[in-house]
Amino acid sequence: MTDETLDWISVGHLTDLPEGRVKTVTARTTSICLVHFDGQWAAMNNHCPHQRGPLGEGSIEKGVDDKCWIRCPWHGWDFDPLTGKPPGGHEDTGQDMYPVDIRDGEIFVGLEPEPPHERTVTDVMVDTLSNWGVQSVFGMVGHSNLGLSDAIRLAVVDGKMTYFGIRHEGAAAFAASAYGKLTGMPAACLTIAGPGATNLLTGLWDAKVDRAPVLALTGQVQTQVMGPGAFQDIDLLSAFDAVTAFSQPVLGSSNHAELASLACKTAIVEQNVAHLIFPDDVQTNPSDQEPGSPEGRITQSAVSPAQSDVDQAAAMIKAAKRPIIVVGHGAYPMRDQVVALAETLGTPVLTTFKAKGLIPDDHPNAGGVLGRSGTPIASWFMNEADLIIALGTSFSNHTGIERGKTIIQVDHERMQLGKFHPVALPVWGDVAAFCAALTKADHKNAKADNQITELADRWKIWRSEKQTRLQENLGKGIHSFAIFEALGRLVPDNTIFAVDVGNNTYSFGRYLETKGSQRVLMSGYLGSIGFGLPAAMGAWAATQDKADLKGCKVVSISGDGGFGQYPMEFTTAVKYGMDITHILLHNGELGKISKEQRSGEWPVWETNLQNPGFAAFARLCGGHGAKVTDASEIEAAIKEALDHKGPALVEIMTDADLV
Repeated sequence: MTDETLDWISVGHLTDLPEGRVKTVTARTTSICLVHFDGQWAAMNNHCPHQRGPLGEGSIEKGVDDKCWIRCPWHGWDFDPLTGKPPGGHEDTGQDMYPVDIRDGEIFVGLEPEPPHERTVTDVMVDTLSNWGVQSVFGMVGHSNLGLSDAIRLAVVDGKMTYFGIRHEGAAAFAASAYGKLTGMPAACLTIAGPGATNLLTGLWDAKVDRAPVLALTGQVQTQVMGPGAFQDIDLLSAFDAVTAFSQPVLGSSNHAELASLACKTAIVEQNVAHLIFPDDVQTNPSDQEPGSPEGRITQSAVSPAQSDVDQAAAMIKAAKRPIIVVGHGAYPMRDQVVALAETLGTPVLTTFKAKGLIPDDHPNAGGVLGRSGTPIASWFMNEADLIIALGTSFSNHTGIERGKTIIQVDHERMQLGKFHPVALPVWGDVAAFCAALTKADHKNAKADNQITELADRWKIWRSEKQTRLQENLGKGIHSFAIFEALGRLVPDNTIFAVDVGNNTYSFGRYLETKGSQRVLMSGYLGSIGFGLPAAMGAWAATQDKADLKGCKVVSISGDGGFGQYPMEFTTAVKYGMDITHILLHNGELGKISKEQRSGEWPVWETNLQNPGFAAFARLCGGHGAKVTDASEIEAAIKEALDHKGPALVEIMTDADLV
């Protein structure tokens, strides 16, 4: 080509590179070794033909023949600095050279016009994921996922996806898990082979045991070196086998659109983890396949309960004087039908911790959270009940549903019915359909107790008790109730709470009273410390993607132990302008573990923490940070943080014993 037909791209200035040196520069996406030698400038292909070592990171050295050569830094291959020829090379060997032009002290390299993009395997698969509704990707770009990353980049440019570059892959998995818990749709987490992939496992287990859809997209070494033990080569199929409902390698001969469709369908239908493994060399293979879509592949999931079960449930309710409803996280999408049934029956509604907020605590039928993280209100009604209507709950030991009582259990998964012990009436069906059918059935019992009046009385007793706890002061920090009483009053009605693990979790469940349409995200069955901040990132991404979550405020809560797991993700929140308010209870120890050691009559050992100033850390990261040392400062600090547009952290010095 002539100089006129080339694209001339600036790669620096004459002062950037001293005489006798080389450096790597990039023109468009082409990696170039720029050379300044013997008063001349040259540009050549930056990749050594041996193993693609970067010549621009090498040096110009004198060989045994007293001639100067560019020496590849990886394995010592030599090339002429100005022609790119190897020692003893023929005219048709050596590095590709690019023309160089100097204009007013600026260095330009001439490249042929960029050809149209040739669609690849990963383009097809990423477009398929997008068609299935995957909108957000959390991950880390690296050497074994670059082809896949570029396909995601193109989807981002086209407005089909949003990408969040995290600081630790574990945070990516937790963010994707929280996104799935909140929306019922999968987000994706992207990693390289080897350690990047294995770092996902904790967050993926959180998703699996809490039934959240997630897509894990992991790079892999090239197919030709898989197995013998190459750098970062591990058996990802085996490593991910137990945590995934679907895990498949992407091979050159695969039906790539179908693989991506099956991964998405599994994640959505099974509400589970799906995993795709992308060998490095396959990612950029050309492909003319059409992307897949969910059209004709997804059906409605509602199951209507048998009429005989509805009739029997109505008869059992009609015979009960003190029926209660216990509702789990699985019933959250049917919250309106659950509340309507409770109002019709005149029954208290107790929630599992994971379902906190399903019925707001200011509703006349609300009985609060049941179990270890719950209220004495819920415990009292559980003790007095003569019939339990369990909707979408899995009977966790932490919830403490009394198994010896008469129980009607409703779930759309047959395996969940009577899974751990017999129940009086297992009902297979969709919770919403059951509630609607039961509302129309004959269930009236004129002799049933007026439990709604009792509920109001019990709330008065508990609220009075909480206020008296404010008087407790051991001189070691602020009482947890003071924090959650203020937070509950100040946050908007549509707040999404992402709660970590520890004493802060118990205090949140016990003290904060929900309102409006608030949601709670937590690491339920896995109980993984460190969940809070990454989960808030996933929740915030969902508020950008989903119309029904637009405008929701995201608030994360952790102790100092939990925040210390993924503190650098605060910089991720700053980078992407995530409007997250983080409430950090700082007591200088793993307080829950100290409590367990004392309870088990063990000495308290190695639970103390060496911490930085977290508010100052937040400011150093570019966000808002405020420190609270006195209860009188809580309200103003939380208000200011909630009003801040972007990530904000409130560090509150607390007493580990006042929870």
